[in-house]
Amino acid sequence: MSFYRFMPRQNLKGLDRDELTSYMVGIGEEPFRAKQLFRWIYGKGAQSFDEITDFAKPLRQRLQEIATLDELTLVTRQISQRRDAEKYLLRLSDGLHIESVLMHDRLNRNTLCISSQVGCPVDCKFCATGLMGLLRNLRAGEIVEQVLIVKRLSGSPITNIVVMGMGEPMLNYDALIKACYLLADDEGTNLAQRRIVISTSGLIPKIERFTKEGHKFRLAISLNATTDEVRNGIMPINRKYPIAALMQAARAYTRQAKQRITFEYILLDDVNDSREDAERLKNLTRNIPCKINLIPYNPIAEPHQSASGLESLLAFRRPSFERIEAFLASMREGMNTVTLRWSKGDDIDAACGQLWTKVEKKAGEV
Repeated sequence: MSFYRFMPRQNLKGLDRDELTSYMVGIGEEPFRAKQLFRWIYGKGAQSFDEITDFAKPLRQRLQEIATLDELTLVTRQISQRRDAEKYLLRLSDGLHIESVLMHDRLNRNTLCISSQVGCPVDCKFCATGLMGLLRNLRAGEIVEQVLIVKRLSGSPITNIVVMGMGEPMLNYDALIKACYLLADDEGTNLAQRRIVISTSGLIPKIERFTKEGHKFRLAISLNATTDEVRNGIMPINRKYPIAALMQAARAYTRQAKQRITFEYILLDDVNDSREDAERLKNLTRNIPCKINLIPYNPIAEPHQSASGLESLLAFRRPSFERIEAFLASMREGMNTVTLRWSKGDDIDAACGQLWTKVEKKAGEV
């Protein structure tokens, strides 16, 4: 019996080039084996060591004994009636669940929205993920694996990635940045850094760190209000990092990165969708090179009585078409690029946390 059977198996999913090199050299293999392994894990999406035909059978068997390529497991896949969105509920190796959403558009882009945490501690009042609280951070390999498994199951090439799923990405900063570089590697999924967008609710110290480090991944801020009073109510993080300071951090980012920032603005009926809000939004962003994404709210489909805080979540509504159009028309009188992005997959619980909420409800009824 091999000595290695008594050692914990090393999960190789999530290791970068240097870490794989150290590992392979540590088990007595040549450094070039690490490059082959990297390409098979991240470029070809190998699910087992048996698939790595660059390795002789004895090496594949040895790796099977001492290492693992721990993967996510598909629980549920839902495809919208318009076939413009696919929602994936994925089980982690410890039994917890996360969500990913694949969105297709008329420009042949396949944009995957991925999660960075299991749950979220930020407690935005309009987001179903807030019902979970924070269960844990995702490892870099688990962030990357969302891309690999959705690419395999959907049969679609992933052209863009947005880290806007479950969790606050900046609260899992190190694993997030590592995962993004793995995804951008030309031996991996080979996505240009500018095609990876990281969204934050507004953690200014992490925005400043991101800016200082000079990453080429794009930055988005989930703004969703034009006054501190409203933003305090729907996004409690604003009490620590108010709008004025957030706008200052955004300006510093655009100066340093020399690229536009994106502001996400979810339109909530009679909360942040007035013409006055539109005028304030234009004034807030007037001197910031940016793109503004207006997103009509995707309401939760059904109550989940056991979930704490759901009553406040159910209180939010999507504005009428007329109010949305009026807000958009007012915004287009400004200087920055403004887009209206209707939520895709509203028939498949595609808003963040909605499928998890429904599945947890069913589990509780068993």
